Amino acid sequence: MNHDITSHGTGKPVVRRLLRALSAAVLSFLLAAGVLASAAAPASAATLTRVTGFGANPTNLDMYVYVPDRVAPRPALLVLVHYCGGSAGGIFNGNGRDFATAADRYGYLVVVPEATRSGHCFDVSTRAALTRNGGSDSTGIMSMVAWVRQRYPVDAARIVVSGFSSGAMMTTVLAAQYPDVFSAASAFSGVPAGCFATTDGSLWNGQCSGGSISKTPQQWGDQARAMYPGYAGPYPRMQLWHGDQDTTLAYRNFGEEIKQWTNLHGLSQTPAATDRPQSNWTRTRYGDTSTKATVEGISIAGTGHTLPQAGMLAYAIAFLGLDSGGGTGGSTGPVRAVASGRCLDVPGQATTPGTRLQIWDCHGGTNQQWTRTTAGELSVYTGDARRCLDTLGGGGGAGTAAVIASCTGSGTQKWNANTNGTITSVQSGLCLDVNGAATANGTAVIIWTCAGQPNQRWSAPSGGAAASR
Repeated sequence: MNHDITSHGTGKPVVRRLLRALSAAVLSFLLAAGVLASAAAPASAATLTRVTGFGANPTNLDMYVYVPDRVAPRPALLVLVHYCGGSAGGIFNGNGRDFATAADRYGYLVVVPEATRSGHCFDVSTRAALTRNGGSDSTGIMSMVAWVRQRYPVDAARIVVSGFSSGAMMTTVLAAQYPDVFSAASAFSGVPAGCFATTDGSLWNGQCSGGSISKTPQQWGDQARAMYPGYAGPYPRMQLWHGDQDTTLAYRNFGEEIKQWTNLHGLSQTPAATDRPQSNWTRTRYGDTSTKATVEGISIAGTGHTLPQAGMLAYAIAFLGLDSGGGTGGSTGPVRAVASGRCLDVPGQATTPGTRLQIWDCHGGTNQQWTRTTAGELSVYTGDARRCLDTLGGGGGAGTAAVIASCTGSGTQKWNANTNGTITSVQSGLCLDVNGAATANGTAVIIWTCAGQPNQRWSAPSGGAAASR
């Protein structure tokens, strides 16, 4: 109802119209004069932005893109897919926010597709949805990927996808349909690719959601391969997360997913490694057992359909390879031990000078972000908490522990990058070394006589320490 029209005899409609006219005139003047520009947020501030006319879009998806203020020279591209009932803004600013924060740090791009059909679920059920270039949601999402690649120098080897629930199901479908595009995927609370297939046009498969569909690894693998007939190349690395109390997409689907993706990679069903990164997590790795495992499954005890939870996306970011090549020129990032794939880590995010360093699973936390300075330091944290890589007590003998210390510019805080991947102390000439050539979480880092062994080789921030990758 237009209240101006119904407010007869009060004089208010005229006043309101005059105020609106005056406001419009003042606004036009301020915009013309540029007065508002200084009061508004900086024009360069990155925001999630809607894109229209991005290409073939048979199911009328909306496209949103996030371009950080500082884009890496060869940025990675993440496709982030929301849950049923969700939205692009909901996932990007909600439980997927850590992906956005990491994009600012590392300079990668994010595409966020949004389902517009009733219920805001993605189609992972129809024949069109489960066929490469079949004319459903996956076709529109790949148009979004192509649109970004046409406009930015995306690193083709680092196009990755992650999603939650319905988005997790789309994640495995995209990885199966476009294995020549995606290098890695991380799916939170999903099902095997193709498990949700229906023949009646419905987008819901109760048998799959209830966990009552069980197939052999070969059958699951063949179902994924049928989405891109004739393809003979490698499939993306896959990270799978599931809560063992999930009743929305039953926990039994987790084991079926592992069957599928180990088969697609030609791997045994027996884990190559099993550990517990957190007290209620059980992680199994298949094939490569480093941070970038070939297939990785993380089962969360006592948890239902509530993933991701705090801290999980840091592990996904490291698995997907998004934790490098940042928008700050690549001078900040993890220092990764080549032999184990684990990162130089300050235990417990401590800032106390003298804290001894270790290697630990790479998770993107601030206690694993090292900056190579123009003074030759490797520093961690910022502001008053900033600390530099040093040796215990400023010592220089073989076996001395690597520690953090207040940055003083001393010789024991200067480090050389070497083309063979070693990091050497300027003062002693000794190499940064993983003690005893061990690879387990918590292994101490020391300095030792340089011997050219793998436990003395590191991948560090480009522009920083060791340049070998």
